Amino acid sequence: MHNILNHLPHPHRNGVQLIFIISLLTLAIVFGFEYIGGYPPCELCWYQRYPYMLTMALSALILLLEVNEGYAPSPTSRALSAICCLAFITGAGIAAFHVGVEQQWWQGLDSCSAPIVKSDDLNAVLDSIMAAPIVKCDEIAWSLFGISMAGYNFLLSLGLIFLSGLATIARK
Repeated sequence: MHNILNHLPHPHRNGVQLIFIISLLTLAIVFGFEYIGGYPPCELCWYQRYPYMLTMALSALILLLEVNEGYAPSPTSRALSAICCLAFITGAGIAAFHVGVEQQWWQGLDSCSAPIVKSDDLNAVLDSIMAAPIVKCDEIAWSLFGISMAGYNFLLSLGLIFLSGLATIARK
């Protein structure tokens, strides 16, 4: 199979560098949306951040390992690249699930919406309302061209699956 990364001077390292940079930028953007834009994340949004946190740490570790190995991809760095690929597959799955919840294709997690409490006790109903999550997973807080942040994350994750897969099999 012809690997497009092999046209770069150090395809494995360049792929891992891109994974690190894209993961860092993605986290910076979502934290910017949260803290600057005022868009707090729902529970599924938080879950979608974890693969980026993991791959950022793993790609930094790979780059540090390769400095000691003369920038040649070792079996360890290839295995870590494969774990990055698996993390992005997981992230794509979470994002796809979130898009389905947003589009009302299926029910979200119980923790993503307020439970319906049937009770004659007003205090029990009020306690249930007060314990409900502030941000619901089934409401789209922001979209561009009709695609939500979860939708963009799904598309980005697909690209990163491809990139991390190429970095894993790169020859040098």
